[in-house]
Amino acid sequence: MPYLTRIESTWELYLGAEGVELDPDNPENRFSTAWIAEVNDLLATVEADPSGALVITATGKFFSNGLDVASITSAETVGPYIDSVHAVFARVLSLPVPTVAAVNGHAFGAGAMLPLCADHRIMRDDRGFWSLPEVVMGIPIPLGMMALLAARLPDATLTEAATTGRRYGGAECAAAGIVEEAVSQADLMVCARDVAAARTQFAGANLATIKKGLRRSVLADLAVPHPTA
Repeated sequence: MPYLTRIESTWELYLGAEGVELDPDNPENRFSTAWIAEVNDLLATVEADPSGALVITATGKFFSNGLDVASITSAETVGPYIDSVHAVFARVLSLPVPTVAAVNGHAFGAGAMLPLCADHRIMRDDRGFWSLPEVVMGIPIPLGMMALLAARLPDATLTEAATTGRRYGGAECAAAGIVEEAVSQADLMVCARDVAAARTQFAGANLATIKKGLRRSVLADLAVPHPTA
């Protein structure tokens, strides 16, 4: 399950289990209902002490492989499940601390969207792909997720990513405007921590207010209830 640490002024949220590279119960860090609940609890901890900054990362092969189909047990559960994912995105978008995503491995679907909720994004240049595979899988992208993508990606990049399912490596992500920079594995957390530390002075309620204003339309779309199947 996800866990939270703090090193000096920086919170670090890991999407997998502590002490292992891959969580044996959720090795791809998918958005299971239990995983979402734990992430929300950890984000609440950060919100309760809005000082410093937050780095979101994982270990091993995956950052996150997206939605967890097993969490959708019936047609009636589709809407509430997607709403719970949207709520995580909205929460990260409007946190009262600076946020940095350190993408350590594969980021697909909703797992590719989560880094876009951060203020700054860094990805490994030697391992891992970022992709929106929905078109390949024959499933639509929900309104709230599309609003997030449209707000955070250049139009040409989003059009290619959403309509072809292209897999972008780290350097390609940097060139396409998906992340701000691509670095080696050894430098990933070093760079993420440096960016986070440089922004800690801005943490607090005013930062949250500014973020909510910047992302007002995205937050509104994320709050629209998703229809059941």
